[in-house]
Amino acid sequence: MPQSWADVRRIAAALPDAEEATSYRQPCFKVNGRPFINVSREPGAISTRASDEEIDLLIAARPDVYFVTPHYRGWEAVLVRLDAVDEQELAGRIEDSWEYVSRKKPRRR
Repeated sequence: MPQSWADVRRIAAALPDAEEATSYRQPCFKVNGRPFINVSREPGAISTRASDEEIDLLIAARPDVYFVTPHYRGWEAVLVRLDAVDEQELAGRIEDSWEYVSRKKPRRR
């Protein structure tokens, strides 16, 4: 079943210290002042954070779900097609993205 931003919000909002915000005037979720989920520039997709190694593994395992465009290369970001991912996999990707970003130092304000 296709997922939506409402599903993303429900999953992300349940994570510790996650805050709903905006980035470049688009909805996102942050932890430690850093985005871990963004609405993508690509229609029907979200941007999640991961190491370059994990991005390569995700794309190799599920190219129907995970992808990167030139805009996102070099930004530790992998895109997720909401119409191709199930809720369990989406929740896992969001949690992994949260964990990846939460280990980074808090952003200075």
